[in-house]
Amino acid sequence: MAIIEFENATVDFAIYNATGRSLKKNLLRVATGGQIGADERGRVVVRALENLTFTLRKGDRVGLLGHNGAGKSTLLRVLSGVYEPSAGRARIEGKVGSLIDISLGIDHEATGRENIYTRGALLGMTRAKMKGHIDEIIEFSELGDFIDMPVRTYSTGMHMRLVFAVSTILRPEILLMDEWLSVGDEGFRHRAEARLSSMVEATHILVLASHSRELILNTCNRVIWLEHGKIRMMGDVRTVTDAYFGVAPSELHAA
Repeated sequence: MAIIEFENATVDFAIYNATGRSLKKNLLRVATGGQIGADERGRVVVRALENLTFTLRKGDRVGLLGHNGAGKSTLLRVLSGVYEPSAGRARIEGKVGSLIDISLGIDHEATGRENIYTRGALLGMTRAKMKGHIDEIIEFSELGDFIDMPVRTYSTGMHMRLVFAVSTILRPEILLMDEWLSVGDEGFRHRAEARLSSMVEATHILVLASHSRELILNTCNRVIWLEHGKIRMMGDVRTVTDAYFGVAPSELHAA
């Protein structure tokens, strides 16, 4: 059974080999989120997430809202196991799949077929399991004989069709997304949308970071609004999106 539990989870990044005062001054000029301080050793510390407490269960479709630098990407990386909390606790049970950085691990000198196995390994799938999916991936990506050509010979559209076809083979219990994927020409996009919708429908828990009110309203049933690494607001979709984006003009006229 899939479940996510955060209890006062905090993520700090220590900045090494730098003088605290000068670096802190520079960071304060450019930082859009998080908090900058110092630890007991005097090192500069960027606090990306602070005291996050929430529970997600089967059936939850959670939208993450917040400005750039609010902590959305850091939270997704904690959920995917890339980062661990510096303090507090994060319990994640269930197979996790991520549609973030779907081109990660692609070797442009290798063939499309070779990259299917490489990307599959990064997704935690054995070569034998990927072999069972390879015909499906080739057919869906519409690459034909190009599957045995180096990826460097591919157009941008061909590259994206390949990585999308491989990455959406998974049917994880917990699915992490950073915006909705839209790839290929119009014909392929319709197939990609259907495949992605099927993947979202099958997953137990969805966590979707987005800047789109419409996408959050149409996809999610709960929303977490992050600001400077903290939860500013958490609740049902309509209440939180209205607070974050403002009430839609159409709703004002209807009222």
